[in-house]
Order: sequence, then C-alpha cells, then structure tokens
Amino acid sequence: MIDLLVVGGGPAGLATAIHAARAGLDVVVAEPRPAPIDKACGEGLMPGAVHALADLGVTIAGHPVQGIRYLDRRSSAEALFQGGPGRGVRRTELHAALARRARELGVAVLPVRVGVVRQERAAVSAAGITARYLAAADGLHSPIRRQLSLDRRDPRPPRYGLRCHYAVEPWTDCVEVHWSPRAEAYVTPLSPGLVGVAVLTAERGPFEAHLAQFPALVRRLPRTAATAVRGAGPLRQLVHRRAAGRVLLVGDAAGYTDALTGEGVSLALASAAELVRCVRADRPEAYEQAWLRVSRRHRLLTETLLWVRRQPRLAPGIVPAAARLPGVFTALVNQLG
Repeated sequence: MIDLLVVGGGPAGLATAIHAARAGLDVVVAEPRPAPIDKACGEGLMPGAVHALADLGVTIAGHPVQGIRYLDRRSSAEALFQGGPGRGVRRTELHAALARRARELGVAVLPVRVGVVRQERAAVSAAGITARYLAAADGLHSPIRRQLSLDRRDPRPPRYGLRCHYAVEPWTDCVEVHWSPRAEAYVTPLSPGLVGVAVLTAERGPFEAHLAQFPALVRRLPRTAATAVRGAGPLRQLVHRRAAGRVLLVGDAAGYTDALTGEGVSLALASAAELVRCVRADRPEAYEQAWLRVSRRHRLLTETLLWVRRQPRLAPGIVPAAARLPGVFTALVNQLG
C-alpha cells in the first residue's frame, strides 16, 4: 500500500506529488493523458507562485511580469509587484516543467483513468491502487468531488473563460486587464513574440465577438490568432468541504471562485503543500481549516471585486478608483501577489 494516490496529473496534482516525494512519502499519480496538457487559463503567474515553484526545484522560462495594469476606455492604473517579478508562461510549459521535476524525484505517473473510489477505515482504493490517502486533483468539474457529493449549487449567473494567443511582440511587461461593461480581457506577455489573451464573461458567444468589446486592444493584435480558442467554465465551483474521509481535494477540484484576480496556480501550490502536511501527520480532518487559511485572502478579495463588478452603478468606477488611489491599488495587488 502506498502513502498517497494523486488523481490528476495537471499542475495541482504534480505539485502535490512533488511535495509528497520531497517529504519521503510513497506517491503515485494517475493521469491517462500524456503531459503537457493545454487548457484555458490566463497563464500569468504571480510572484508568490514563482517563488513556490522555485522552492519545489521547478524551473520555468516564459516572460517576466512586473505588475498589473487596469484599463478601460478612459482610465488606466498600474501597480508594480514589490516582491520580485511574476512570470508569463504558457500552460504547456508550466505543466512540462512540473512533469520533469516529478520524474527527477522518481514519481510514477500511471496512464490510468480513475472511476469509482472506495474507502475503508485505514485505506482508499481506486483504479486497482490502494493508498492511505487520495488527493483528488481532477480539475474544475472534478468527477471525484461529484462522486462524494461535495458539490454545492451556486444560484448566481455563471462566468466563463476563453483564451488564445497572438504572435506579436509584447507592448508591456505587465499583465493588462481591460474592462468593458460586460467582460474583462487579460493580456499576458509570454515570450518576445507571443502574448496570451483571455476573456472572462458571463455571456455566451464566440471569442471574436467578446474581443470586439475592447477596440483599443484589437488594434494592437494581428487579425489572426496563433492558436485555437480554448474555453473553461462555469468558473465558480462551490464545495461543501475539502476532505471526505481519506480523500482530499486540491487545486481547482477544491473549489474555485473566479479567474478575475489570477491566483489559481498560487492557491494550488499552497494547498498542495498543506495537503501533504496533513497526510504526513495522519490528520486529514485538519486539511479543511488549512485550505481555508491559505485561501482566505484570495477568496475575500476576489469575491469583493466580483460583487462590485455585478453592481451596475459601481462597476464603471473600478478602473477610475484604481487610478485615483494608486497606493491602495498597489497594496491590493501585492496582497494577492
């Protein structure tokens, strides 16, 4: 019997496995798809995520990101990171770097698909593998979370994310967030000749129609995207709790608020470390409070910004307020970073 079975070999699952291997645990990852796996995401890493990856021995390339810039049709505001730069990095490059580090540590990644999870008093079994604990890192719409009846219904309108890339020289060393009345567009510098553009919105429709809400951004981009559009959503995923017996949820499977503040990878890395600490201590019941603690700032700031975003009278003032209060804007960005 192994110590930990990680279901899902994306960044959250691999980070969990790397933490476990460095802690001396016998860990196996179940992932039927070969790495790297692409998915829709903003591809900007906050400084905290860059530091956490370095602590794991994970080296990434990409493009330095010095801060966050908010823009609407009339105003702009910029907040620079005070704890070192972040990084713009393709999702595939991040995944490949984590996979390399896991291989260096001898982590076995088995090409198996996990179906039914069975728990006993002292063990959990899935896909013919028995472990003391199971980490469910199987994504935003986690089948294991659903199997364990841990999903909570969300009455609010769903939001979706769409992302593609453009072959153009980055015109800024910040992640730009362009605001329109109905959507946000994120521009992330990824290399000397490539930027990623992601749109967040509560409305259905093709990427080009959403992008047309940002004419100043459209003028900077080539007519044709360099990659196909990828989508994700609904983004918000509410969860009753992060642990059920010997199964613990990590990454997007543990619940997701929104991509608005760009902290998904940072939170996944922090919660992976907490999960492994709880497994080492044989205290799965401690994981819920640990997850709530490391995610508290992210949840508070993201929920607050989303609430303002939904208020017709307040939403148009987001960028002007950031421009009028640069110290506050910088402090909030660095709290997240």
